[in-house]
Order: sequence, then structure tokens, then C-alpha cells
Amino acid sequence: MPANCLAFTTKKAVEAFDGKGYVGTLPDLSKSFKTTEPATAKPLYESTEKFHSANQVKPAPRDNPAFVNIILKTDKTSPYLNDLNAILPVIEKIYNCIENKEDTQKFVACTYFFNRTADYLREKYDGKPESHYISFKKLMALSTHTQSVALLRAEALKYNPYLAYSGAGYIYDPNNIDRQLEYLKYEIEDTIISIKDAN
Repeated sequence: MPANCLAFTTKKAVEAFDGKGYVGTLPDLSKSFKTTEPATAKPLYESTEKFHSANQVKPAPRDNPAFVNIILKTDKTSPYLNDLNAILPVIEKIYNCIENKEDTQKFVACTYFFNRTADYLREKYDGKPESHYISFKKLMALSTHTQSVALLRAEALKYNPYLAYSGAGYIYDPNNIDRQLEYLKYEIEDTIISIKDAN
């Protein structure tokens, strides 16, 4: 084949088929395959307009103790134990603040939230048998102690630049504050043990 003929065919072929995709004949596949019609699905139940639930569904036997105890599974823990379990992470957060030597602002924020929760529990169980439990008494004592240590740390931060660590300023001495935090940590551990024993 001459070179000019090849160039003509190639150039002409490119121009003729540019942008048209495949140009040629495809085999007829319809002979070996059958087309299927999509099947229509029928509902298994009657339409909702014909269904009257009040007539066909029995009401739940809520007066039957077997249904209530097995199916509904009433909560077996008392509200007091639920409250103790809810306050436990808050106490552990204060413990972690002391352990990790967090700054005063974070410590005061954690103790503030704990003290507000303890005040709520004090009002909720005032005059009730739960107020005589050891775990409750330790929780209330811990609330008072955390409040005083948080106040001590906040005042130390405020007054430290102006006071000497002798005389009246001894209370704001960093060593004294560290001792108070260690004692508070011990008291938190004791309270956590009594809360876990109550469960």
C-alpha cells in the first residue's frame, strides 16, 4: 500500500469518526435471550382502611404481674441509687483534677457543679430514710469539704501576690493547699467506696 494512500485513509477515517464512538456492526443478542416482564408485588396484608385495630388487637395486660415483670421489666434500682450513680462521675472528675494538678479555674468549676448537685440531693432526700445512709452522709461531708478547698484555692490565687506566707498568709501557702488537696483526695476515695458499696 502506498504511503500517501495510508495517510489519506487515516486522515479521512479520523475526520469521519470523530466524536461518534464505536462505528461498526454488533452481533444480535436478542436471539439467545428472552426479555422478562417485571412481576407486580401483592401486599400480604389488607389495606389500612379496612383494618380496625381497636377491634382486632387485644390491649396489653398491664394488670397482670407476669406481663409487667417479664415484658416491661420494671426498674429494680431505687431513685437514690440512680442519683448516686449519676453523681459518681462528677466526684471522679474532681479526683482527676487533683491527680492531674489541674489549674484553679478548672478545679473550682468541677467542685461548683458537684456542690450544686449535692445541694439538689440534700433537698430531695431531706427528712427521708436515705438521709441517714452512710453514703449520703459522706457525700454531704464531701460537698462541704470540696466547697471549702475550692474557696481556699480561689482566694489563694487572688491574694497570693499581696500576702507573705507567715501569719495570716500561712493559710494560702502552696504547701498548705497541697496538703488540703491530698486530704480531699483521700476523702473522695472514701466516698467513692461507700457509694459503690451502696450499689
